[in-house]
Amino acid sequence: MKKIKITVIRKARYDDLIEKYENPIEHACDLQEGQEFICEGWQKPDGFCDSAWESVSPFVMTLAHGGGDFYDGWMKNPKSAMISCNDGFRPASFYIEVIE
Repeated sequence: MKKIKITVIRKARYDDLIEKYENPIEHACDLQEGQEFICEGWQKPDGFCDSAWESVSPFVMTLAHGGGDFYDGWMKNPKSAMISCNDGFRPASFYIEVIE
């Protein structure tokens, strides 16, 4: 099984949506732009957000098992994907790639 690197590329924050729709929470996303995580095959890396893992894990699993070329040529590197987490208030975008 291949090793996969997940890099936090960008984080956004929509304060207008937070104010209008979200109940106050004490703890939100701790990820930082540029932060990297290494997956040993299908294992969720330590410290990686559970909610974000739900979004990226199908792509990690596919790449770890040798798949790729998602959506017929979507990415310049066919052994990669750019996936955002499902947090509508403070989404993070991740670059997922096979490391040889």
